[in-house]
Order: sequence, then structure tokens, then C-alpha cells
Amino acid sequence: MVDTLLETDALDYLERIDTTTRGVAVLDALAEMVKRAGLGIGDRLPTELTLAERLGVGRSTIREALNRWEGLGIIKRRRGAGTFLAAHVPSPTAHVPTMVQLEGEAQLRLIEVRRALEIAAVRQAAINARPRQRREISDLCDKLLAEVYGGRPWRPADAEFHAAVNDASGNPLFGQMIASLVLAFQRASDSPFGTDQFGMKSWPPHRALADAILAADPDAAVAAASAILDAVEAEVRAIIGLE
Repeated sequence: MVDTLLETDALDYLERIDTTTRGVAVLDALAEMVKRAGLGIGDRLPTELTLAERLGVGRSTIREALNRWEGLGIIKRRRGAGTFLAAHVPSPTAHVPTMVQLEGEAQLRLIEVRRALEIAAVRQAAINARPRQRREISDLCDKLLAEVYGGRPWRPADAEFHAAVNDASGNPLFGQMIASLVLAFQRASDSPFGTDQFGMKSWPPHRALADAILAADPDAAVAAASAILDAVEAEVRAIIGLE
């Protein structure tokens, strides 16, 4: 009964949308609804059909917006129960687009989980890597940095480098879990977090990480991995105005 009242009250904060950029407008409207209705983690959202009718858009438009939120870990869908908030939704501002704010906060949550996994993985890699694997990691780092500083697409080389580090840990679950986290994260096509310029300050510590694994120095490897994640986190915070 309480959930139903919250959903009904939340709808009072929605107005019909009449714009050619309906996808963005729906995301903005939903974020504003959450803020003004005071919805928090664990609260249920109105149904897709109800939201579509109130905003005057197709149900597929609502579903696409909620799919984006689900990909960012903002909502959870429970079969037969509904859609529930699973994370904080930042208030829309004039300075940062709503979707950028949502992606940025999702990035910070992702980094928090990756930090725990990657720190453990690089420590084990520095301890367990075979000589051949240590040399391969160093060579792959050279290849990665050549792509980065040469202004060429670097993502395949980055994936190859980190896969080699995870493989060297001796525990395949590290690579599987980190890869699944990254794949689950959905970015907009124009996301500032998906450009080749994003995270440029994180590249120098990649060389330090490779050198630490080559030298079988787990403490140095952990410090380098932490520096990589710190640099990315600082840039995310700057983009969404938290710095």
C-alpha cells in the first residue's frame, strides 16, 4: 500500500513531453520525478505503462530509458514485483547533463568494485607470473602506450594488456569478473567517459605497473594499480562537478 501511494505521488511530478529528443527528455523527467517525489533506494517506480501515459510517449521509449538506468545499476527489475531504485539519482543541474551525471556516478561505483578486484589481481600477478608472462606484460604495455601516445585507438591494446595481467594472477575469476563488470556498464554514444581522451592521466602508471610485475614487486604493483584508478576517479569527479 505504501509503495502504491509513493508511485501515485511520484506521478504528480511528471508532465507530458513534446520534443524531438524524447530519449534525453525522458531521462531528465524521470530524474526530476525521483528528486521531487523524494524517492530513495528501495522505492518502487511507477509502471512503464503509467509513465508512458503520463509523459505522452511510447512505452518503448520508457523501456529504453529504464534499460539505460538498469545498465548503470540505478534500478533493479524484479519479476512480478516491479522496478525499484537501487542507487542514488543525482539532481539534474544546468551545468552537467543528467545522463552524464548518471554515468559518472555509475562509473564511481564501478571503480569502487574494480579497485577491490584489480588490486588483488595485480598483487597475485606480481607474485605468481612466470618469466614469460612478465616479459609479455611488459611488451604489451609498450604496445599500449605506443597506441595511446601515437593518437591511435588504444582500447584493444588496453584490453590485451589487462587480460595478460589478470591471466598472470593465476586465478581466472579475476579476469572474468572484471570483464563482466565492464561489459555490463552502458555508455551513451556521446559519453565523455567513452572517448579516447578520457583517462589520459592514468597512462604513466601503466608503465609502473608493468615494471613492478616484471620485477616481481607486489607492493609496487598495488601502488601503480591504485594510481591508475585514482587518476580515472579524479577525472570522473571533475567531469560531474564533484571536484
